[in-house]
Amino acid sequence: MSTIDTTDVLAGLAAGADLPAAQQPEWPDRAALDRAVETLRTYPPLVFAGECDVLRERMAAASRGEAFVLQGGDCAETFAAATANNIRDRVKTILQMAAVLTYGASVPVVKVGRMAGQYAKPRSSSTETREGVTLPAYRGDMVNDFEFTPESRLPDPDRLVRGYHASSATLNLVRAFTQGGFADLRYVHEWNRGFVTNAANARYDRIARDIDKAMKFMAACGADFDAMRTTEFFAAHEGLLLDYERPLTRVDSRTGQLYDTAGHFIWVGERTRDLDGAHIDFVSRVRNPIGIKLSAKADPEMVLRMIDKVDPEREPGRLTFITRMGAGTVRDALPPLVERVTASGAQVTWICDPMHGNTFESTTGYKTRRFDDVIEEVRGFFDVHQGLGTVPGGLHIELTGNDVTECLGGFERISDEDLSQRYESVCDPRLNHQQSLELAFLVADMLNRD
Repeated sequence: MSTIDTTDVLAGLAAGADLPAAQQPEWPDRAALDRAVETLRTYPPLVFAGECDVLRERMAAASRGEAFVLQGGDCAETFAAATANNIRDRVKTILQMAAVLTYGASVPVVKVGRMAGQYAKPRSSSTETREGVTLPAYRGDMVNDFEFTPESRLPDPDRLVRGYHASSATLNLVRAFTQGGFADLRYVHEWNRGFVTNAANARYDRIARDIDKAMKFMAACGADFDAMRTTEFFAAHEGLLLDYERPLTRVDSRTGQLYDTAGHFIWVGERTRDLDGAHIDFVSRVRNPIGIKLSAKADPEMVLRMIDKVDPEREPGRLTFITRMGAGTVRDALPPLVERVTASGAQVTWICDPMHGNTFESTTGYKTRRFDDVIEEVRGFFDVHQGLGTVPGGLHIELTGNDVTECLGGFERISDEDLSQRYESVCDPRLNHQQSLELAFLVADMLNRD
């Protein structure tokens, strides 16, 4: 058997370290950083190359309309919230949403959690000032602590290692839940039936009853429900901290190619997608399915160059564009991008992020979003693709399984005055459990009409 020569791929990965990298922490102790990076290099992979290949196939199916992607989870995970109950409730929420969307789309739903690695966040400013005191901005638990003290806000490289362990524990539990019977479709359907028994949700009862009939029909036909006791579930996060992503990038022994084993799906955000920067160079070298966020400011020519850089082979499932336009902008800003990309022959997957383009500060001083704006952007996303004859491939949602009060509206009618009751996010506001399910039923109705 011949030995795979990995010299070139490793040299290319190392060369990218010399490129400009936006949104990186100013680590105060270089020796401590080097120790943390070397420690990460010795640790086992969190995910495997074969799993990433499977997800790439699933994303390719979504690009053709043969599947629908649901990405959901925290804006920014915290170490304190990496508990069994919180992880369970997030997974449960995604499973419930997926069951409803599967009915609406009549295709498999690819379940991807914003979890097991979403411990870092880009910031608009490198510092934060409160009452005349200026400290480093909070960049996520993998960098520093949210508490506003000089000691807490000092970037600490040991947190990279702690982030690995928190991600490992999260993935272990997620795999146990999704492979051990917790994801049984019959249980998930019963959870959703409980949701629609609430009088405020009665308008969704028709969909729930239709799903119930389908379940009874399958049972009467002798369907193999044992095969429905488990489900695929993939982990995704923004590939922001290159001091974390690079040491967890490994060469696949089968193919000699690089995979970022920190997560199955890695995306590059609006603030770091510089064509000549280190982040785009990094994702262009790994074989994971890759996402790139696009706002209403995205230039079509730049997007085409991005495809050339990250997906030169035009491989279905390789590249996903996650659009974050805003409810009032999506119908005008999205069509030119979709048209140019489609005309280029690229086979990308289009996913709607209806959260980040609809954020504002409430009158009570909280960063929030209106549920109606989230729904309106999703509706605009579907309208654009329907008008162009292209495929709306999925949703990317910041959500939690807890009953927080961070986004306005929904059937609970959360008001500005209600935000203070349970505003728990350390970064951006998330849909709570009830709002997430309401979103799923509304989107299922949109899909079913199509």
